[in-house]
Amino acid sequence: MDDLAQAAQTIGQFLQTFTLSGGLRLRFRVKLRGGAPEDAANDGTSPEAKALPRTLHVEFSGPDTPLLTARNGEVLHALEHIAVKILRLELDQQELVSFDADQFKANRDRHMRESAAAAVERVRSTGRPHPFPPMNSRDRRMLHLILKDSGLPTASSGEGPGRFVVLYPEGADMAEPVPPQGRTAEDTGRLRHAFRHR
Repeated sequence: MDDLAQAAQTIGQFLQTFTLSGGLRLRFRVKLRGGAPEDAANDGTSPEAKALPRTLHVEFSGPDTPLLTARNGEVLHALEHIAVKILRLELDQQELVSFDADQFKANRDRHMRESAAAAVERVRSTGRPHPFPPMNSRDRRMLHLILKDSGLPTASSGEGPGRFVVLYPEGADMAEPVPPQGRTAEDTGRLRHAFRHR
């Protein structure tokens, strides 16, 4: 995104049309986050903050926010996806746009970090791989980044909407299939047997 101010204005116009035509009681704010302005070379901003890319963040509030966060935030994710397409962002730039409603994603991200920390402890103590629940590609990418600091290997497994992240112990055979969270190898075997080609 070369011109963040223009991108913010474009997103604002899209959301204005969306809320008015949908008759939704929503308010939104489009803000710039992260990084530091180019002219802030000696303003005391930390080097870490200056190294972060600037992002567009949209925060929704109002009586109809539960419509955005229902079903694990499907509508919120869809709006974010449409915004990315409107701005014609490349795959590696899609994280420069973030939508949230009543701290839904912020709370989910905090929960993801807590789950990741618990999984790291579990894998280190048991020596067994830990599968996470299925999640979308953006959440999987975020989880891989969170888990990178642990030094333990991770991989994605599964297909389509059932794709999930697996955290492995050091030196584990990552080629061995791991069933998704909540499903044992025995369950997987029964499912394969029930649906095998006859």
